[in-house]
Amino acid sequence: MTPEQRDAGIIACSAGNHAQGVALSASKMGAKSVVCMPDGAPISKVEATRRLGAQVSLVPGAYDDAYNYALELQKETGATFIHPFNDELVIAGQGTIGLEILDQLPDLDAVIIPVGGGGLLAGVAFAVKNLCPSVKVYGVQAENAPSMLRSFEDNKIRTLDSVSTFADGIAVKTPGDLTFEMAKNYADDIITVSEDEIAAAILALIEQQKLIAEGAGAVSVAAAMFSKKIDLTGKKVVCIVSGGNIDVNILSRVITRGLVTGGRNSVLQIALEDKPGQLVGVSQIISNCGANVVSVHHERSDANMAISSCFLKIGMETRDFEQINLIKQELTKAGFKIMTDRIQEMA
Repeated sequence: MTPEQRDAGIIACSAGNHAQGVALSASKMGAKSVVCMPDGAPISKVEATRRLGAQVSLVPGAYDDAYNYALELQKETGATFIHPFNDELVIAGQGTIGLEILDQLPDLDAVIIPVGGGGLLAGVAFAVKNLCPSVKVYGVQAENAPSMLRSFEDNKIRTLDSVSTFADGIAVKTPGDLTFEMAKNYADDIITVSEDEIAAAILALIEQQKLIAEGAGAVSVAAAMFSKKIDLTGKKVVCIVSGGNIDVNILSRVITRGLVTGGRNSVLQIALEDKPGQLVGVSQIISNCGANVVSVHHERSDANMAISSCFLKIGMETRDFEQINLIKQELTKAGFKIMTDRIQEMA
């Protein structure tokens, strides 16, 4: 940037990760920066951006609404606008990740990349495919924010009416035109993962890798864990985990959801005769199967039950779904009637 451009300042829009990069860079070179962020962005990202020296403008809605407001500010002020993904230099910078991957793992078979607007996918796919065309490149979106997938399917850029995902870093309604064209030319496929699958991936990264990832960063791991569209058997695969800026309050809920999705927490509702010894019988079976009871609730006032019966809602810490099914089989064998056989989040 010229001295005149630095004096005019910098404007950016972001859900929080690009925001912090811009804020830090602007502070380092003594330029004023304004970052427009969706008002639902995690508090941790907003405060981190402010601490790095940027003026934060919270805009109602999603990333795309913050983007439109940033463009208005740019026209009013003449500041330089730095796009978070639809920019050749930003894409080139993100593409260096592909170079690092091939430096460290030259016999790579596949790379899985989170996708919001598509900058990371475009850059990495371009680098990898030009150097190793045989490597498979997969992009991953949250299933409630599939803008690049819809564009791929229709072979033209599509704008979603709305996006709804806790993976805020990839909650983008419209992919960039540059990123769409590059992704179309260099990516092999775009897939989606559910909110529960993302939560399970975050939990797996915490437990197995001691790594905290935000939802947008963990979608690549979720795809490797759950997607039937990617064959990873015997393959050397890299999952790019592209962010760790997750709000602590969200993290606690995500961990709980991840435990449920992975069959680690479960709730059974059982119809019992309201007489002594019933709870002992249920808990003994659960104990014999190796699970742990963490909550117990008796319901005697349901109008649908017999006067002499009750419902028992019992929360358990379990190993996996196989163990849950074993518990249900043993309870049924002992004469207990299970009212719900779906796994629920513990109340």
